[in-house]
Amino acid sequence: MIRVFSGLTACLALLACVEAEMPQASDGKALFMENCASCHGANGKGEGPMARAMEKTPKDLTLIQVRHGDKFPKSKVLSTIDGYARSDIAGPGMPEFGALLEGDLIPYDSGDGIETPTPRKLLALLEYIESIQEKR
Repeated sequence: MIRVFSGLTACLALLACVEAEMPQASDGKALFMENCASCHGANGKGEGPMARAMEKTPKDLTLIQVRHGDKFPKSKVLSTIDGYARSDIAGPGMPEFGALLEGDLIPYDSGDGIETPTPRKLLALLEYIESIQEKR
């Protein structure tokens, strides 16, 4: 009985994910301004009002793709924003935003072929950061 209930709960959670629409870059811009611009600047170049007071200058988020051989590392960026991993994308002073970005889930494949339920706000922020990438 418990096994059936657990399976039903998992199916309902997945169904809720499937019905959700993928967020757009415009959905993430307000989240960026609210959570990231104070350090990374409104343009994402690492020149926010808090940047001068930081021990290590925030990374220029418009060059993530350039720094990774012209391929935007979605999984790495998601992990960094969430706080799951610390990497060269934002540096050691990057706060963990996972709890702030919780909410409804969307199945998302970050490039590994596996759809993972991911918070909509986290994906919206990812889409926005990807949209501000400079091409070289």
